[in-house]
Amino acid sequence: MIGISIISVIVLLGVLIFAHELGHFLAAKWAGVGVLKFSLGFGRKLYSRKIGETEYLLSLVPLGGYVKLMGESEAELLPEEERHRSFSNKSVWVRMGIVLAGPVFNFILAILIFTAIYMAGVPTLTSTIGSIQEGSAALEAGMLPADTVVAIDGKPVRKWEHLAEIISASGGRTLRITVDRAGIQQELSVTPRSMKAKNLFGEEVDSWKIGVTPDPKIMTERLNPAEAFWVGLKKTWYLSELTLVSIVKIFEGVISPKTLGGPIFIAQLAGAQVKEGLVPFFLLMALLSINLGVLNLLPIPILDGGHLLFYVIEAVIRRPVSMKIREIAQQVGFAFLILLMVFVFGMDIDRLLGDNPIYEGFVRFFTGK
Repeated sequence: MIGISIISVIVLLGVLIFAHELGHFLAAKWAGVGVLKFSLGFGRKLYSRKIGETEYLLSLVPLGGYVKLMGESEAELLPEEERHRSFSNKSVWVRMGIVLAGPVFNFILAILIFTAIYMAGVPTLTSTIGSIQEGSAALEAGMLPADTVVAIDGKPVRKWEHLAEIISASGGRTLRITVDRAGIQQELSVTPRSMKAKNLFGEEVDSWKIGVTPDPKIMTERLNPAEAFWVGLKKTWYLSELTLVSIVKIFEGVISPKTLGGPIFIAQLAGAQVKEGLVPFFLLMALLSINLGVLNLLPIPILDGGHLLFYVIEAVIRRPVSMKIREIAQQVGFAFLILLMVFVFGMDIDRLLGDNPIYEGFVRFFTGK
């Protein structure tokens, strides 16, 4: 299990990092900026090969990567004939595009993964009703177990997810629900009721429901390339929004910071998903790729979002932010990331050893809890 987790997390992180750095690399090449190094991983190099002006590296620590651009540092001295290929000599809009390309490629990777998965086929619940709650709106309207919902307000329905979305968005208005009952279609009028439910963040919210649960049987949903791409685009957008909202909820105190996970947690997840099959593993890859893209766009110095913030300021005031301010900001950003890494590593270890009596005794000794 440990071996599977290690191999799977290296593959997982390798693909995510490659996609991110490939975005920077291709954007720089397109803009005519020289690329000196393309590295997967940090630290001591395990393998390197130079092709043209670019040295391609595989480094020891697989927790990141980097692309070194010509003239990335303003203090770098370049021959006059190479200055037009310097990153720092490009317009602010070109520099923004090169920096933005990394996170964008993470979103593209997620879209492509979702597209491939939906083309191959995804198991999904049908729109057949399994059980009906006593006293519910569905029961009063005459719905029965084993009814299959085929349309709502004249719009075709094939899967449970679609059925639930329409009912949830009804606002309590009466719906014309067409069901197939033993081969005979009947139209029923059902008025959803407002009920208390918990959302993804554990918050109690009002939700419209009719009081039915799905039949456990599933079907395989396969989409054509255009449909699969559209679904992939929507899934990526939804999960990007969800990631941003989750970050806000952490700062609001709705979600505990203890839900954050580091490399150990990711390795455990990756190993578990590989054992479940390739589809769950690639779904995890898509989710983490979206997380990586969103997190890199946060306006934290040292991340892509921090660089973009400085370039936006430069575009507004029409001059670069002073080197001193950028250096201080980079140091603050680096310190923040180190603290965050220490914290998530601590959460990983807590999850890993939390049920260990020796570890729990150690914690009680030092914390008094």
